[in-house]
Amino acid sequence: MASELCKTISVARLEKHKNLFLNYRNLQHFPLELLKDEGLQYLERLYMKRNSLTTLPENLAQKLPNLVELYLHSNNIVVVPEAIGSLVKLQCLDLSDNALEIVCPEIGRLRALRHLRLANNQLQFLPPEVGDLKELQTLDISTNRLLTLPERLHLCLSLQYLTVDRNRLWCVPRHLCQLPSLNELSMAGNRLAFLPLGQLTVFLPAEVKAIGTEKDHILPLQELAMRTLHHTYHASLKDLDFLSPVSLPRSLLELLHCPLGHCHRCSEPMFTIVYPKLFPLRETPMAGLHQGRTTVSFVAYCCSTQCLQTFDLLS
Repeated sequence: MASELCKTISVARLEKHKNLFLNYRNLQHFPLELLKDEGLQYLERLYMKRNSLTTLPENLAQKLPNLVELYLHSNNIVVVPEAIGSLVKLQCLDLSDNALEIVCPEIGRLRALRHLRLANNQLQFLPPEVGDLKELQTLDISTNRLLTLPERLHLCLSLQYLTVDRNRLWCVPRHLCQLPSLNELSMAGNRLAFLPLGQLTVFLPAEVKAIGTEKDHILPLQELAMRTLHHTYHASLKDLDFLSPVSLPRSLLELLHCPLGHCHRCSEPMFTIVYPKLFPLRETPMAGLHQGRTTVSFVAYCCSTQCLQTFDLLS
């Protein structure tokens, strides 16, 4: 295995390869062959997925100065070292499925970085220097332990796709509303208590477990079950008390008696998920009362993507 690895790297050096694939090799250390002499000066893309690496070498940028894409998915790396900041040409960095606990502030020096993937790690925070990544388009930090997002994240003016699913966030930072290029924001599986929609903060009941978007076409199983139970027993005018806490948690039993609300489009009851839709007041029949001077908005709550797409406050 070692001789084969050395041969692969030697050929890449001699033939000035731009791409090098070292996936699935059970590597526990960064190959010394990659770092000897002048390194691989022509290498642009390095793939080292599904190995057992625990760290990165300090002289990585010196030996691989033209690296544009670095894929380290599924290793055992705990810390993103300071040396990563010297890879000034790096555009794509994938450190998903590692054991990351710390991302060093030097990551903010990667001014050419466009795609940063840190999903499935142990991160509790990200350094504010992430906000220095002006070219960043994709940031995936899902399935970590984040309580907050970087305070300067709104300075990533090129950010288009932000995925923060399955963390421990309790609010959506208002400054995210300032991201001019943001097309997709996914925050499923957090502990959200309210939404900032423009200048408006919308507080949500504690029972709301998910905030739906136009892409969430399939309702969570718990929501489907609650709606089915409500339709079945409410329509037949039967007493809901027979559903004991043994068959249904008390909190959900109480929620079944009194839903969070009803869809503005079709009056369907909603229990654990809502689909909010924002209407600036200046676009409503009330606009004349304020002569267009107000920034207050009306928020409609829908029960599904279909209602979200078809509901119109003016119709």
